[in-house]
Amino acid sequence: MESLADSKVWADYNAAQADRPVRPLCIEAMSFAGQGNGRRAIDLGCGAGKETLALLRDGWRVHAVDSLLDTRERLLGIVPTDADGRLSIEVRPFQELRDLPAADLIFAGYSLPFIRPAEFGRFWWMMLGALRREGVVAVNLFGDRDSWADVPEWNFHTEVEARRLFDGLQIQTFEVYDAEGLSFRGPKHWHIYDVIARQL
Repeated sequence: MESLADSKVWADYNAAQADRPVRPLCIEAMSFAGQGNGRRAIDLGCGAGKETLALLRDGWRVHAVDSLLDTRERLLGIVPTDADGRLSIEVRPFQELRDLPAADLIFAGYSLPFIRPAEFGRFWWMMLGALRREGVVAVNLFGDRDSWADVPEWNFHTEVEARRLFDGLQIQTFEVYDAEGLSFRGPKHWHIYDVIARQL
């Protein structure tokens, strides 16, 4: 399988996302967290910018992170004129991140599974460490029955392991999707955990 770490693959993927709606997990997390009112959100793996834009429109200050070199140009091309400097952009691979700004909402849509397993734990605890008290985190994780689970560069979790990642947080949503479907690369079996949790 060609690696999804290839920047051209991600660039093609982002281009194909131009017409998709905001991810339901992001919408649910925004509803659970309440209106932004100037609070900070982090969009990890912001990609095409759909969720970044939705957060800005809901009054959040957004710190958007992605590794693709054209991230800044792409996001600035869609930011509404009334954003009033509420968007900060960090172009950096996850494995190079050593800290994140304190946030009231962290969203990672289909981005965390592509962290190398040896680096996932450090990144996960750094991410949760940036979450303010009563802050909300919303993520997609890949399960161990996903058809990509034999790719050693990506991380996958049993349901027990996935739930353990949220020890000490209040889980609001933990939905499991385990079915055949389509990906940008064609048919596959999806095994995904969609999780929303609150920092206590």
